[in-house]
Amino acid sequence: MKVFGDGDETGESADIHGVIRIAYHRRWHSNWIIISNLVNVALKKGNSGSGRSHLMSPAFFLLAAAALAIPVAASATSADLLRHLSASTIVTVSDGDFVGQTYATGRLAPAAAGFRDLLSVLSLKDGQLVIANLPVSNSVTAAPEILALDRQGRTAFVTERLGPRPEGGQTIRDLPPGNRLFAVDLTDKGQPRLADTAEIAPFPEALAVSPDGSRVALVSNTSEASFVQLVPYHDGRFREIFRFNLADLGVEGASEGPRGGVTATNVQWHPSGRFIAVNINTQNRVAFFEVADREGRPELQLWGNMVEVGADPFVGRFTPDGRFYITSDWGRNFSATSLEGRVPDRPSAISVIRLADPSASREIRHERISSAETDVASEGLAVSPDGRYVATVNMRGTAFPVDGERFQREATVTLLSLDGETGALTKIGDYPFEGVLPEGGVFDLTGDHFLATVFHGHESAGEANGPGLEVFRLVKGNNPGLQRLGRIPLPHGVHHVDLTSG
Repeated sequence: MKVFGDGDETGESADIHGVIRIAYHRRWHSNWIIISNLVNVALKKGNSGSGRSHLMSPAFFLLAAAALAIPVAASATSADLLRHLSASTIVTVSDGDFVGQTYATGRLAPAAAGFRDLLSVLSLKDGQLVIANLPVSNSVTAAPEILALDRQGRTAFVTERLGPRPEGGQTIRDLPPGNRLFAVDLTDKGQPRLADTAEIAPFPEALAVSPDGSRVALVSNTSEASFVQLVPYHDGRFREIFRFNLADLGVEGASEGPRGGVTATNVQWHPSGRFIAVNINTQNRVAFFEVADREGRPELQLWGNMVEVGADPFVGRFTPDGRFYITSDWGRNFSATSLEGRVPDRPSAISVIRLADPSASREIRHERISSAETDVASEGLAVSPDGRYVATVNMRGTAFPVDGERFQREATVTLLSLDGETGALTKIGDYPFEGVLPEGGVFDLTGDHFLATVFHGHESAGEANGPGLEVFRLVKGNNPGLQRLGRIPLPHGVHHVDLTSG
C-alpha cells in the first residue's frame, strides 16, 4: 500500500503515536520459529556493512535458502483448504519491515521480532501443506503488483520499491530506495532458489510478465522521470534492460510535483502480448502502448488515446479475452498530509474501458463505458478466468490506530459481475473478514475460489486470524456470492499472491 506520494511515505507528515504493540502470530508452527532463528544468524553474520549487503551476498542466499526452504507442514485444515484450490503453484511475498500501523506511526516493526522479507511457495506433500520460504527483498509500499509468475510456474519475478532496513533502522525514513528485480527458480517447489538479479530504475512500483514469459515489464518513478522498463529473461538470466521515459512517449504533466505530477503505479500485458497498459494514478488515466520489435530491440508507441477513469486508478487488469481493461480507483487525496486525510472514508470504485479492435489501423479509440462502487480503500484487483466476475480487496480502516475513530477490525472483498458483451458491472456484495492491511487477491484457475492476503492479525486475534491467505469459495448460479472457508497461515507481512497451473 503506497499511502503517501514520492518521498512522503517516510512518515514525515504522518501522525506519530509512538511505538505500537502488535501480536505477531509466530506460534502457528514451531518450525517457522526455528527457521526464523536460522535466518537471524545468517543475517547477523552478513550485516557488517550497509543494510543491503547481506542480500547481495551469494553466501547469504545459499545459507538462507538452506534454512528457509525447509518444508513446513501446517495444520490439516490448511491442507484441506489448499486441496480445494485449482492451482499447482501458489506463491506469496511478505514484507518483514512494516506492520499495519507503520503508515500512521512512521515506525517499522521491532527488529527483535525477527521478521524478514520472504517469498513463500505453497504446495502439498503427503497430504500436508508445505511452505518453503526464501529471503527476497520486497516492500508493501508498492501496489500489490510486485510479484508475478510465468504461466508454467517455473519462475517467480519480484521487485522491491524500498530496500531492506539497515542495521539500527527504526523508521520508514531509514529504508533505502529499491532498485532490484529478482528471478526465483521454482523448479523444485520445496527448494526455491534465486536465479538472477537485475538492477533497474529506483522506486519500482509494479511488474508484469509477458504471456510467453520472455519479458518482464516494470514501471519506476524516480525523482526525475517515470519509466517503463522491459527486461528480457531467457535460460534463467536477465538480459539487456530497455528503458523508456513516459514523457518521451507522450505521457506528460504540468504540475509542480515530481515528474510534473506523473506517477505510474501499474503495468499489465494484453493477453495477445502486443500491448501494455500503464496506470497514471495521479492523473486519473490509463495509457496503452504497442510493443514492437525493430532489429532485435523493443519499441513502445502509444496505442490509441489515453483514457480518463475514476480518481486514483492504482491497479488494473485486462479481461482474459482482451476486450476490456479494468481499473481499481482507490480515490486517495494526494494533497493531504496525514493518513486520515489521504485515505478516503468513502467507497472506492471500478472503471471498465472498452478497448479498440487490435486489428484496426486507424481511428483507434478506447472508451470508459461503465463504473461501480466497491468498498473503502480498494487495492487488489482480480478478474476470474472466465471473465464473468471481478473482485477487489478492501483494507477499509484496518491500518488505522486502534484507538482512533477510523479504525475498523474487518476488511472486505467486493465481488462484482461483468457482462462480457456490454462491459456493464453489477455489484454483488461485500464480504467481511478479520485482519490488518489486506491487499493482494487472485482467483484460482477454475474461478471457483478467491484468495486474499492478510498482512497480520489484530493484537487480540487468535492464530486463525493471523497473517495468511483468506480463502473464499465463489458460489455461482442465479445467486452468486462468496463463502468464507478459512485462512492458510503464512509469515508476517504477506501482501501479494499469484498462482499458476505449472
